[in-house]
Amino acid sequence: MNGPLRRVGIGVDGHPFGPGRPLRLGGIEIAGAPALFGHSDGDAALHAVADALLGAAGLGDLGRHHPADDRTPRGVSSADLLASIVARLRDAGWRPEAVDLTIVAARPRLAPHLEAMQSAIAGLRGVQNEVVSGKASTGNLGGDAGAGRSIEVRAVATVTRLETR
Repeated sequence: MNGPLRRVGIGVDGHPFGPGRPLRLGGIEIAGAPALFGHSDGDAALHAVADALLGAAGLGDLGRHHPADDRTPRGVSSADLLASIVARLRDAGWRPEAVDLTIVAARPRLAPHLEAMQSAIAGLRGVQNEVVSGKASTGNLGGDAGAGRSIEVRAVATVTRLETR
């Protein structure tokens, strides 16, 4: 195989708060928090991780592989979407490595949930918890996330070329 042994990608996603279902973020449900609006379950953290992994592997973005207007049922699990992306990476000869993400949200308070999110993301990617880092910011810079109207996530991921014999 040609190309670098290790590559880095960046993913960004965000969704406004909306009615109707529990908040899913980072692969977990956060009780008592407003849901995020989206075609899927709205898990902006998993969407950003998927985009970062796809970008690192040079495979486009989440919208290319799972467009909002495809036949995927509304409310589909973002965990299932991420699992399909990890399988595509492996099929293309890449192995996910480290992921770092920052979640920007004025609400809900996310610090108590970060460890569970890291474990959930690591499990979906088939890696150890130590290679997933998660942080939360209250969004002091402003914008919709800082005003409490949405949640935004930024993720960086590394992938490594699988060995071939």
